[in-house]
Amino acid sequence: MSTRFVADVGGTNIRLATIVDGTLHNIRKYLCDNYPTIDSAIQTYFAEFPDTTFSAGCVAIACPVPGDWVKMTNHFWAFSVAQLKSNLGLEYLAVINDFTSVAHSLPVLADSQKVQIGGGQVKPEANIAVCGPGTGLGVDHLTWTEQGWKALDGEGGHVDFAPQDENDLVVWQFLHRVLGHVSAEEVLSGRGLVHIYQALAADAGVEAKYSDPADITPRALSGECPLCEKTLAQFCRILGSFAGNLALNLGTAGGVYIGGGIVPRFVEYLANSDFRQRFEAKGRFKDYVASIPTFIITEPDHGLLGAAAYLDQNHKG
Repeated sequence: MSTRFVADVGGTNIRLATIVDGTLHNIRKYLCDNYPTIDSAIQTYFAEFPDTTFSAGCVAIACPVPGDWVKMTNHFWAFSVAQLKSNLGLEYLAVINDFTSVAHSLPVLADSQKVQIGGGQVKPEANIAVCGPGTGLGVDHLTWTEQGWKALDGEGGHVDFAPQDENDLVVWQFLHRVLGHVSAEEVLSGRGLVHIYQALAADAGVEAKYSDPADITPRALSGECPLCEKTLAQFCRILGSFAGNLALNLGTAGGVYIGGGIVPRFVEYLANSDFRQRFEAKGRFKDYVASIPTFIITEPDHGLLGAAAYLDQNHKG
């Protein structure tokens, strides 16, 4: 039996799945550090299914994919796409950026795989935006063409952070002293949460006890630490402003989606925060942005879903 596979590669794990009748099956996760090359990790997956011949695949990977040579940003794997295809004995192989994959997952997400925050309605085949606070801040847009969905890749996470209230300004001034240039990623990521906490602590003249986002978020959600709660509330406000900017950039009447590893951990908190208020706070364009829906992606395998959607659109074999 000849079939297709998809992979979602991060700095820590590689997740793989088999596509059967357009759905994901046999999902597996391996630690990247346990394998000297990406070839060996994928071949380990193939070996689990000796009766299956894999003929095509799509690999979504957390780094730029400028051409044939791919070198991971946060891991030692580096490879030639052509050589990887040959080594795996494939007829077709696509290697795409991980947020290209995330973008392609958006049109195929079911209602059960996302949560809408605030009002607005999706317009079919309209532009879509996605951002994902995690280790960094991934950003992508999706636009409809005659050939299907097309991802508009870029490095939107590294645009300037633009303060909108006094606490934002406190954070910007603190980071400007420490870093010089203050990008959106420095406030909307794991370390960004820590940066907000440190800035607010310094402004209040109190000790910054925590240096790990995993220490800040649960204390904010439980109400145990008022400074942590203030930090998370400000994170949600800043995320709302940033998401609203994405909506304006490309007129994303198809919606703005929030992915990544951070926000899905506190969906209810975000829904009750000032996120949507800041999303819509666009002056004369308030009504324009208010009509655009915002969603949190709750499906943990959306990277694999997006790789499968990309493969289905670009390889019909």
